[in-house]
Amino acid sequence: MKTENTMNLSKTKVKVDESEPNYYEEAPFERRDVMVKKDKWVTDLYTVDSILGKGKFGEVKRCRERRTGRQLAAKFIEVNGPQDRLDVLNEVEIMKHLQHPRLLQLYDAFENRENFCLVMELVNGGELFERVINDDFILTEKACVMFMRQICDGVAFMHSQSILHLDMKPENILCLTREGNRIKIIDFGLARKYDPKEDLRVLFGTPEFVAPEVVNFDRIYPSTDMWSVGVICYVLLSGLSPFMGESESETLSNVTMAKWDFTAEEFESISSEAKDFISKLLVKEPRKRMSASDCLEHQWLRRSVKREGKLLERSLSKKRLRKFVYRRKWQKAINAMLALRRMGVALS
Repeated sequence: MKTENTMNLSKTKVKVDESEPNYYEEAPFERRDVMVKKDKWVTDLYTVDSILGKGKFGEVKRCRERRTGRQLAAKFIEVNGPQDRLDVLNEVEIMKHLQHPRLLQLYDAFENRENFCLVMELVNGGELFERVINDDFILTEKACVMFMRQICDGVAFMHSQSILHLDMKPENILCLTREGNRIKIIDFGLARKYDPKEDLRVLFGTPEFVAPEVVNFDRIYPSTDMWSVGVICYVLLSGLSPFMGESESETLSNVTMAKWDFTAEEFESISSEAKDFISKLLVKEPRKRMSASDCLEHQWLRRSVKREGKLLERSLSKKRLRKFVYRRKWQKAINAMLALRRMGVALS
């Protein structure tokens, strides 16, 4: 028997807002040419408030610009040496070129002797995967199309500016608000400028989402990001991680072999178009993967009232996805504890 509360809950299920994003409506503030301020500190111009989050870089706090009253987020980064400083300046320069509604926007920047503070757009909706596993959210394949279209839109703009993100993963895709369904790609700390004439190689990333060429320390391309997009899509639709092993080394070995399939029962109700989309991204040879622009023209993402009407409306199971999200949170907690131990911090 349904109680009054459960009946009300069922009426508050969140369906996806599928209206076309409008750049001018969604721009959080006017376009800005941010210059790093060295003669002032953030507290001179902003009221800094509560902590929003912590990471390996430092802290993110809510702040308010005194002149306008605008609510923003202040990311404090501790600098330990010349390379750290160059990394932060690279992040600032990268973000200056990424003024797009699907990408987190930079508003201001400050530097003192030991710290930087990057003032950025405030995003209140939390991580995308945490949003969709909530009981009040109806996750359908149609919803996944809407999310993946926005992700590819943001990545396509990055690549048009010759910038590679190189750390595409669920934690770096946030929802703009807790009620709406617009997303923001965040964290450009590992992003790099891309020159096709240069032999760019990197050896960093998140094992479950990193491309084979990164693991092998081979040359990387814009398609390196697209492999990660393919993994994100696979997980979003099924809750399963295609390359996850019992250990980090096993995961990396699985990535380099690039062997995966759709045999799990979670894929039985997924459309052939969605499977084709993933299949054209999780390709070992980087130059054979779809580009972000190709993705936006793929039949699964391309807007078509007739085609979208055929997508299954029934809810996808979120059981596996919940397990995936909880495992990732547990991993982050363990990594944070190990980092503190390495720094000599006593844990009770």
